Amino acid sequence: MAFILNIETATPVCSVALAEDDRIIAIQESSEEKSHAEKLMVFIEEMLTEQHLSVRELNAIAIGKGPGSYTGLRIGVATAKGLSYGAKIPLLAVSTLETMVQCALQKIKKEHPAVLLDENTILCPMIDARRMEVYMALFDHEGNRKQQDKAVVIDVHTFSMISPAQNLVYFGSGAAKCRELISWKNSRFMDGIYPSAGAMVSKSFRLYRDNIYENTAYFEPYYLKDFIATTARKNILIRSTK
Repeated sequence: MAFILNIETATPVCSVALAEDDRIIAIQESSEEKSHAEKLMVFIEEMLTEQHLSVRELNAIAIGKGPGSYTGLRIGVATAKGLSYGAKIPLLAVSTLETMVQCALQKIKKEHPAVLLDENTILCPMIDARRMEVYMALFDHEGNRKQQDKAVVIDVHTFSMISPAQNLVYFGSGAAKCRELISWKNSRFMDGIYPSAGAMVSKSFRLYRDNIYENTAYFEPYYLKDFIATTARKNILIRSTK
């Protein structure tokens, strides 16, 4: 039996789930904007107190590694590393886009029987990266990767390499950018999908079981784009580059 604390802060949603092996035993989430610094440790402390556990009694800490918000990722990763290092327990890292795919699969199977999950279905999680750019990847109908995470500027040609016979299912905070640009006849858009720590538990347990740990001291968030701070005459400007 392993107790694993799962943390996901790569988007505006601050999400924490406590699992026993791959079973969720407690979860807390907030979609309040810019609340990660305020909410994250409160959620963790309340959850552990309710379950009569201390951090040292956990077997591992799992963090959603990104891609996503610079600020959200920094807060989540710093917290996870601090808990892991202080309690001398393993640090696990789960892709945020993979977590979104698991959320979508759960919702499709439960609420959207009209969305066919067959070999012609491609799942496309998207996280808003400002302007017309998104962080995205492509997955098959079982949640297996077809493409690595990448930053993409959405235009009418973005999915031109996909066969017209395939069904594309878009979801996440960046999917809205496709609605007016993508005229794919087999396109479907799913609302309400965000990376929940509850959807991390199966993957984090497999990582723990297979001893796939991160180096706590050197682990960094998966930003996908470089973070560069430049100083203007009167203001500090933050910009990103590919």
